[in-house]
Amino acid sequence: MMNTPRGCEFPTIQTFEKAPSAAEFESGVELTNFPAVFRGCASSSDWDACSKWNPFKNGLDYLHERAGSVEVEAMLSRTAPIFNGDIRSHERVSMPFSDFIRLCKQHMISKENGSGVDDANSSASLCSIPQDPTPGQIYLAQFPILNDEKEDKVQLKILRRDIQTPTLLRGKSLSSINFWMNSAQARSSTHYDPHHNLLCVVSGCKKVTLWPPSASPSLYPMPIYGEASNHSSVGLDNPNLSDYPRAEHSLKQSQEVTLKAGDAVFIPEGWFHQVDSDELTIAVNFWWQSIIMSNMPEHMDSYYLRRITRRLIDREMSLLVSKPSSTDLKPPSEHLDQCNIGQAEGGDDNSSNESIEKGISSIREKTPLHDLDPSTSLALHELISLVHDHVNAVDTSKELQHTPPSYSNPASERDNSKILVNSLSCLEDDRVAHMLWNLEASKLRDALLAMARYFPRTLEALILHMLSPVAAEVLTQKFDEIDQQSGEEDRGQFYREFYGAFDDESAAMDIILTRKEAFAFQAFENVLDKYLGVNIASPTTNI
Repeated sequence: MMNTPRGCEFPTIQTFEKAPSAAEFESGVELTNFPAVFRGCASSSDWDACSKWNPFKNGLDYLHERAGSVEVEAMLSRTAPIFNGDIRSHERVSMPFSDFIRLCKQHMISKENGSGVDDANSSASLCSIPQDPTPGQIYLAQFPILNDEKEDKVQLKILRRDIQTPTLLRGKSLSSINFWMNSAQARSSTHYDPHHNLLCVVSGCKKVTLWPPSASPSLYPMPIYGEASNHSSVGLDNPNLSDYPRAEHSLKQSQEVTLKAGDAVFIPEGWFHQVDSDELTIAVNFWWQSIIMSNMPEHMDSYYLRRITRRLIDREMSLLVSKPSSTDLKPPSEHLDQCNIGQAEGGDDNSSNESIEKGISSIREKTPLHDLDPSTSLALHELISLVHDHVNAVDTSKELQHTPPSYSNPASERDNSKILVNSLSCLEDDRVAHMLWNLEASKLRDALLAMARYFPRTLEALILHMLSPVAAEVLTQKFDEIDQQSGEEDRGQFYREFYGAFDDESAAMDIILTRKEAFAFQAFENVLDKYLGVNIASPTTNI
């Protein structure tokens, strides 16, 4: 069994000193969708490339001789050693492979001479490369050795004979085999691939940092509709936490593996990875479609999209409605007795403010309600106190009207509620939601029934004018708990008394559900931002 490192949500990446068989790999590694390292997977006994391509053993001359005349497309980055996958941050430049080899030799000579600076005059002779870059700005990345869809464009297929398909991949239908080579140190931006990937180091050394797909929120993926949607939008060395606050947790969710010549790492589809390459490092990677994707029929896509989105929304709502770390609520108002409650509100009083004040006055008289236990009585006191404090803080002639808002356009009400949910997105920020959450379902039921029977206008004010979206979500969760603890007859009686306290029962139901939906909509917006890099409130581009 694999161990889980502290601060990490997934087990330690497993290392195999001996490559497994194809059957063992498929059942024990691939189907888990979890990375693994294979030492000696591309050994010199199987791969001529391990000896013939080695830059420190005349490998550059061999590559020049074998494929020097091939026209290749290299990545030119002005932000080297970082090579970002966003096409706006680099150029693709065509050159003979021999020119790229010459750049590698130039960099090697400069290092041997101890200058550490590449000779600009030497690169100036490479007229096919714009603006005379240094070798460190050029990276031959993802150049095909094999491609099942574009075989006519596989210029480096002449190198295919120097490598072998690893034993663990036998029987796989490979979509492509790619060649990677850098002269100076290089780093890829953090990204994921839509295929399973086996990355094999032929010469040099690579450090691969990996994150599970669930770490997407900390990595701020680029917008799903963009050209670089599989890349992270934040630099992880020194992230701007004011712009990317979730990036603070990114390194805790990552693991690193180091690959030397002959080693390989399995990177499952969807796993984010950042690759740091030493100087003069050469690698080959194999891509193939996962069993999950190859067996997913297209006519089911819309269904899976809705199911997965719903799962992410439910998970996000659970995060927003999680038990607070503290329960240091504002203590009950001093004028409330913890064990006694007063007379009921006047049913004929047409003023909500006056009826609430009357209820508060009756509490001061300490007339007991003998059917409430002390904790339920305290909860009732607190709820009434919250409404009382709210009434004193607002213009009651505008805020507490018996006529409910119009529900002809639920989307409009949801938009209004978004203001609340953006600022009251968790229990600790919302006193009503916090109180409802901390009450046992049975005690909340008794407190709500007492309000419905004795303080109906106070209950109406609480639900119609003080229930934020997060509080509405908590309330409906408590309703579910009450339903599970009650028989059918008791459930019916509870809801009849609860909603019967309102002048308009349907309006009360509507506002609870509409604000609950507003809370779910905020969770949906969070999902779009965290996993798809989309902010529907503030689009990043103008069309």
